[in-house]
Amino acid sequence: MRSIAVANQKGGVGKTTTSVNLAIGLARAGRRVCLIDLDPQAHATLHVGVQPGAHAVSSFDLLAGGASLADATVAAADRLWLIPSHIDLSATEVALAGQPGRESILRRRIEADPACQPGGAGYDYLIIDCPPSLGLLSLNAMAAVDRVLLPLQPHFLALHGLSKLLETVELVSERVNPRLRVLGVVLCMFESATRLAGGVGRDVEAFFSSEARHAAWSDARLFRTRIRRNIRLAEAPSFGQSIFDYAPDSHGAEDYRALAEEVDQAAAGAVVRDRWAA
Repeated sequence: MRSIAVANQKGGVGKTTTSVNLAIGLARAGRRVCLIDLDPQAHATLHVGVQPGAHAVSSFDLLAGGASLADATVAAADRLWLIPSHIDLSATEVALAGQPGRESILRRRIEADPACQPGGAGYDYLIIDCPPSLGLLSLNAMAAVDRVLLPLQPHFLALHGLSKLLETVELVSERVNPRLRVLGVVLCMFESATRLAGGVGRDVEAFFSSEARHAAWSDARLFRTRIRRNIRLAEAPSFGQSIFDYAPDSHGAEDYRALAEEVDQAAAGAVVRDRWAA
């Protein structure tokens, strides 16, 4: 099973849109995917057409209530399963205050689930939508996965945020999860006609090719696929649909279809590298 956290501490960069449409793009390509919504806003849950609170068990119960992955899982689409979010997630840090190993609870739940066992007939992918912060919820996600995917809006301030996010990945890799690596950066809300967008892309590529690379992101890349700014992507969540269902002929559907294929190839290569390293 390949596990990916989609993370960025800045809101409004396309993180949830990427989590949902990547998960469904992989599912439509024949992969069995479990999407975990760790954002208290529950936007990924709504995006796939599930009402927060409609299921008795949520990702909050997974972290703070001792529920298993199977208890919390809802079938959301063909080959797609969801662990829904709930507003209670906003109280996770308080609920788990003082609990030993609280940053690794999600990892233990995943490791205990038969569908997530290596070589099993369960999920091919686990995708985690992180909240727009670097608190306990994002820490649990990074402690539980092998790879982090970073959606980035091509603005100057987003580059500054990228360096802070990579510092967090480095710390988690060194202290909590030695397997953790950055899979890559995907540029969202991309406008090819602007000079800034092209400049940010070149800066990211130069950054990842620099000499001062940490092991946690030494193999990271800027994905070739650019998620173009597209009004259909903004409209789809209000109908509880992915871009593939809402506007299958749009640029948004074309871009996320290409990204799913590119991520699938990159993740397969990452698994091979990890086996060699082991």
